[in-house]
Amino acid sequence: MSNNKSVSIAFKRHDHERCSDSALKTVEDYCKRHNLQLTPTRRKVLELLLEAHRAIGAYSLLDLLKEAGFRSQPTVAYRALDFLVEHGFVHKIQRLNAFLACTHPGTAHSPAFMICRRCETVAETNLEVPGFNLSIDERSLGFKIEQTVIEAQGLCHSCTEMT
Repeated sequence: MSNNKSVSIAFKRHDHERCSDSALKTVEDYCKRHNLQLTPTRRKVLELLLEAHRAIGAYSLLDLLKEAGFRSQPTVAYRALDFLVEHGFVHKIQRLNAFLACTHPGTAHSPAFMICRRCETVAETNLEVPGFNLSIDERSLGFKIEQTVIEAQGLCHSCTEMT
């Protein structure tokens, strides 16, 4: 991993460029397989979130779209975000009122989010708590889960060291 590509995400280091390229390719393949249109605006919003590797609010995304030469109307950004969230490519982080590119785009999963209350870094993790299995509960109760949002707030390692 080259040092200029290695950045911190979700409290650990990784190859940012390879991660972003892989996620974008996964989304493109998913859209082709499911006959979904990854319009230029949708693609750009996803690219911006992948490049940032952090949660970004809709109006900040709107500014970034405008800088990239796209129309700067809120409905444009919200429609793109609605599509990306609906298909599991992006998550809405309720606590921050912001959006984050999914680490497992296009796969059915119930993520949980760890949010640093100081630096607002967000880490997506799979929810695997012993005795807590939403998919089993869903089937046994005859309930179809459409969306889950589990967010934990605390301090990341870097912020803990600063205190």
